Amino acid sequence: MKKMLWGRGGLAVLLFLSLAVACHTVEPEPEPEPTPEPETPVYSLKSLDEMSLREKVGQLFNIRPEALDLSSSYTQTAASEALSEGFSRYPCGGITLYAANIRTPDQIRAFTAFLHGLGNYPLLCIDEEGGRVARIANNSNFNVTKYSSMAAVGATGDPKKAYDAGDNIGDYLAFYGFDLDLAPVSDVNTNPENIVIGDRAFGSSPELVADMASQFLLGLKHNKVEGCLKHFPGHGDTKADTHYGYAESLKTWDELSGCEMIPFRKGIGSGARVIMSAHICLPNVTGKSVPATLSPMIMQDILRGELGYKGLIITDSMAMGAITQEYSPEVAAILAIEAGCDIVLDPADYPSAFEAVLSAVETGRISMDQLNDRVDRILALKRQILTDRGQLK
Repeated sequence: MKKMLWGRGGLAVLLFLSLAVACHTVEPEPEPEPTPEPETPVYSLKSLDEMSLREKVGQLFNIRPEALDLSSSYTQTAASEALSEGFSRYPCGGITLYAANIRTPDQIRAFTAFLHGLGNYPLLCIDEEGGRVARIANNSNFNVTKYSSMAAVGATGDPKKAYDAGDNIGDYLAFYGFDLDLAPVSDVNTNPENIVIGDRAFGSSPELVADMASQFLLGLKHNKVEGCLKHFPGHGDTKADTHYGYAESLKTWDELSGCEMIPFRKGIGSGARVIMSAHICLPNVTGKSVPATLSPMIMQDILRGELGYKGLIITDSMAMGAITQEYSPEVAAILAIEAGCDIVLDPADYPSAFEAVLSAVETGRISMDQLNDRVDRILALKRQILTDRGQLK
């Protein structure tokens, strides 16, 4: 009898414990809230009427970030008060980043976001041609599509390959915050002694280069990144390198029309909105040994007149030997603008060039109509990029 009672009691205890456990079952941890995607930044653009004269003049310059930090010669890779202060004194319309400015994916995304916010949306540019000139692809910290050369792409004879190259490059440039790729090279590599173009060009056939460059441009555009046809009026038939000094082509205009102009004409027809000038001289076209960048005949009569181009003209780097050996930064900037260029790229001394152009406007050497015409084209490109990306406030 006692044993039976204990058994019943034990059963009661077990039942009680089971009920207690059931009543205190631990609820599963709630799923963590997903991290929200960062909001797409939006930017406002001042109109011509809202801009001061210094702001307008600044739009005509595309500079290295180092040019903004007047207190240091160090390579700039991150946001700083010095860069902000430099921009407030010498505003610019665009900034080009080079290999030394680019360290890691996180670093460059943070840096481009900072630069875009400096004021009136500076266009962020890069030389990302694919091949030996590729600031991101040639950095081992970046896992992006790499190309041996554009000549190798051209050798396939398939324009779709050039489109794919532009598409792949445009995809990662957009991700890292760039607006304008200073590519494709649209030169026809006809001179075997050429030491500067070579395999940067798609080939030696003008028709092939025309097809390839135009498709590369469209591949960039697919990612809302603008391209830039370079180097007008063609650097492929030179022996010397304008990075270091004087270079010339002895071709006549008829010879240029039958070769060098073919890729540029097709690129313009494909919607090119930016063309880079070359510092080569064309004595049998202009009758002078003046770099094309500084020649009104080349920039206005031929590029805008003969070819009907209405987009932006950006100079090649004004810190190159073909310019600095013959012209001061002040004179070179003024002559480039007078010749018809819209954007002066990388002057050897930005503050001096800026003040010289400002003075030229104030004294009437560069008219307000000329200044406004150029700034209006620059703002139009910025507005289009921001609109396409849904980032215009």
